[in-house]
Amino acid sequence: MDILSFEDLLQAARAQPEPQRLLFVFASVELPEDSTPVQRERFEAGQGGALVPVMCVDKPPEELVSFAALVQESSQFGHNWGLVFAAALGGSANRAPTTEDAEEPLQRMVESIKLGRIDAFIPFDPQGQPVQFG
Repeated sequence: MDILSFEDLLQAARAQPEPQRLLFVFASVELPEDSTPVQRERFEAGQGGALVPVMCVDKPPEELVSFAALVQESSQFGHNWGLVFAAALGGSANRAPTTEDAEEPLQRMVESIKLGRIDAFIPFDPQGQPVQFG
């Protein structure tokens, strides 16, 4: 299934044979201090920058009503963000993963994003639209 919207992500997670837990890492997009003039110019034009994870959360799909609800919840923590990266953690033996089960995978997501290794995640902009890099 192609994920063309946040709703597609929720439907795909709910349709899996094993219960899922969705993992989200919210990141700001910043201009590094050691950037070149060309990089600054590109950044000001809305391109480039460094991804900086600012918060993360895990949720079972049934707790998420909509992208707007996720954004509303994220606003309670006072962090500005420009992208949210999503991934799913599958359960086994018909047992859903717990928050404790999600801790290590979430930390690996954070580290991967810091390193720019984002291919395994689905990025969404603040309006809930999937983002394509490249």
